[in-house]
Amino acid sequence: DVLALPIFKQEDSSLPLDGETEHPPFQYVMCAATSPAVKLHDETLTYLNQGQSYEIRMLDNRKMGDMPEISGKLVKSIIRVVFHDRRLQYTEHQQLEGWKWNRPGDRLLDLDIPMSVGIIDTRTNPSQLNAVEFLWDPAKRTSAFIQVHCISTEFTPRKHGGEKGVPFRIQVDTFKQNENGEYTDHLHSASCQIKVFKPKGADRKQKTDREKMEKRTAHEKEKYQPSYDTTILTEMRLEPIIEDAVEHEQKKSSKRTLPADYGDSLAKRGSCSPWPDAPTAYVNNSPSPAPTFTSPQQSTCSVPDSNSSSPNHQGDGASQASGEQIQPSATIQETQQWLLKNRFSSYTRLFSNFSGADLLKLTKEDLVQICGAADGIRLYNSLKSRSVRPRLTIYVCREQPSSTVLQGQQQAASSASENGSGAPY
Repeated sequence: DVLALPIFKQEDSSLPLDGETEHPPFQYVMCAATSPAVKLHDETLTYLNQGQSYEIRMLDNRKMGDMPEISGKLVKSIIRVVFHDRRLQYTEHQQLEGWKWNRPGDRLLDLDIPMSVGIIDTRTNPSQLNAVEFLWDPAKRTSAFIQVHCISTEFTPRKHGGEKGVPFRIQVDTFKQNENGEYTDHLHSASCQIKVFKPKGADRKQKTDREKMEKRTAHEKEKYQPSYDTTILTEMRLEPIIEDAVEHEQKKSSKRTLPADYGDSLAKRGSCSPWPDAPTAYVNNSPSPAPTFTSPQQSTCSVPDSNSSSPNHQGDGASQASGEQIQPSATIQETQQWLLKNRFSSYTRLFSNFSGADLLKLTKEDLVQICGAADGIRLYNSLKSRSVRPRLTIYVCREQPSSTVLQGQQQAASSASENGSGAPY
């Protein structure tokens, strides 16, 4: 018989006992396939394409009577992309600052608002490029579509080609309101391990792993997990070194969480069948409104509206810029309002000290370097757009009938002869 020594009776207080299995209140499912080249009892690994939208389904997993305080109320979730390696976790701020320097104006993580369902009051903090947050109702169907813009090889120490990229984690933290109405009371956290590749790279990597597994013997295949159609984010336990929940919103460093049990992530997987179309409840929470942006009125002598405009055709005094055009005389506040109005809200902090004249002085190359290729070109076109200048103006009028013209000429001639005078030609 084995002696029942005290050491054998010690249990980890952070984990539930066998008879007291905790039921997580929420479950988050990402619609992306897991890699087949992961051994049993290891955490799943999911490959993502850079910039591609992936659905994360926010599921209410409560039993009857669980957490009655949030019934009929909204909760807040923060989705973040963080480092998996502990070495990079401790230098996260420096790593993200370096990435920001190399990719000015870009974000590590974005929400695809048009595709998302059921999310309310979405927010992105310009100082936290790796996080997005929103409110949602656990009683309603909710899906958040995310886009990861950083790739795993951007954080490798040596970049000579062919090196392995570092893994990331997609982490979801959910909070409820406290007595002051602020969403700071932590409810649940879960995460999964990912690697991000350039566009189409994740598909090629998934295919390569699948082909490697097909070449293995049946005995070797038993040591590996099958590939699942979806990725279930594993519930996390909070470490003692975690910051306070309130400080999380004010500091740049992220909370540190680790999976409570990797093995549990293998259960309850299924295919990602599409949900019925549902209206998206979306409120874009913009900064406090600046003074109303006024623009010059449209000239009464203008060409017809056209969807196409070119910076090479500058309008003159008779053909002024359109109502959305920023003016050199615009103040800093008016410039900020113009950026928000034209869907450049992520750059308001970057251009916080720019007036209209400062912004108009930037060249196309400057804007591409500051904002990246896509947004840089879009901002340049928005700044330089003018009403198309006509090359030729033709004036037309209705032609009168010939009989009317002749009658008018005869009447004029007769009246002149009666007066005995005529106008010399």
